[in-house]
Amino acid sequence: MKFNRRALGSKKGVLLKNTIMLYIMQFSTYFLSFIVVPYETRVLGETYYGKLGVATAIMVYFQLVIDFGFILSATEDVARHREDKTRISKILTAVTVSKLLLTAGSVIVLAVLCRVFEPWREDTVFYMLFLAATAVNSLIPDYLYRGLEQMEAITVRTVAIKAFFTVMIVVLLKRPEQYCLIPILNIIGYAVALLCVYWHLYRRLHITFVRCSPQEIWAHFRRSSTFFYSRIATSVYTASNTVILSLIPAGAGTVGYYTLADKLVTTAKSGLSPISDSMYPYMTKNRDFKLVWKILKIVMPVIVGGCAVVFVFARPLCEIVFGAGYGDAAPVLRAMLPVVIVILPSYILGFPTLSAMGLSRYANYSVVFGSALHVVNLIVLYVTGNMNMVTLGVLVSVAEIAILLFRIAVIWKHRALLHAEQED
Repeated sequence: MKFNRRALGSKKGVLLKNTIMLYIMQFSTYFLSFIVVPYETRVLGETYYGKLGVATAIMVYFQLVIDFGFILSATEDVARHREDKTRISKILTAVTVSKLLLTAGSVIVLAVLCRVFEPWREDTVFYMLFLAATAVNSLIPDYLYRGLEQMEAITVRTVAIKAFFTVMIVVLLKRPEQYCLIPILNIIGYAVALLCVYWHLYRRLHITFVRCSPQEIWAHFRRSSTFFYSRIATSVYTASNTVILSLIPAGAGTVGYYTLADKLVTTAKSGLSPISDSMYPYMTKNRDFKLVWKILKIVMPVIVGGCAVVFVFARPLCEIVFGAGYGDAAPVLRAMLPVVIVILPSYILGFPTLSAMGLSRYANYSVVFGSALHVVNLIVLYVTGNMNMVTLGVLVSVAEIAILLFRIAVIWKHRALLHAEQED
């Protein structure tokens, strides 16, 4: 049975509103990052900013462990049961308990790693503070708001936190030795946001913590494991590069250059993710495949044109944004630009499209495939003695392109599902 046009139009209105909310969140990230990052690079210098880059890369792993794929699995669960407040409360409880247990395990693992790796030992306190900030941030149930397609409430709080962090960094960070202020301020901001979000859930949405059996918690944990494997695999070709650079005799400056280039590419990726993030619950419910092609036809020419400009002016761009002396980040930035070109179609053809086709497992498989390819390429670089920040940047681009091609191949093979109509 075909969708009612008026109902579908209303659903697209909700999709548009949530996309706008996500873009407000991301725009605030851009705007405030372009204030705080250049300030940090100038105050901290190459060495201490390199420490910040390593800590950020390490926390990517722990963020993935604590989140455990719930941003995808729990979002889908909430979207499918959005009218059942009791069911949603159970999801909130099960996910929160799981994250607390994963946090406890992460503290133990990080403590051991800081004893094993000598380059990390002197910054143990710094890494622990970052882990605390990561854990508090992970407890904010943004998956719930995404599934309910009510992003306005969490957007306001996120923007307020980022503004607080930016102002405090500029006011308080004056010397390189104060670099521990960065995770401390994050902890404060995230903790306030967490309390505000739980208050909103309880008072406005009537969603709260409820009794949840160990079997129910385990069921949610097990369901999310597939999503976790794909997300942890992603870190193999993203954060792992920075960690590798920190462990080889590349120099703190090299890590800093790679971190800055990666920061620009990550910012561009974050600017495109709201489109797919808002489409995920929408496509799960509505299977509007025509919208996918419309978005790609409109946005892709702009992305390709922008990347061409950045490629030509990479060195002056790095010096303008991050300060004089950071132009050496330009080569690795150019090497990673293909990521920006392919990331939007890869995002949209991933979980939003494949989940709507009933093929979400292939979105996970594609990431595992790209990560396995990246590991093979890392071994080749190591054996041939060609491992440096530029070649590592190239490998990231190769991995992302491979993931996109994998997803295109799966969609083409099962293209008959694109024409199957969903019953109302």
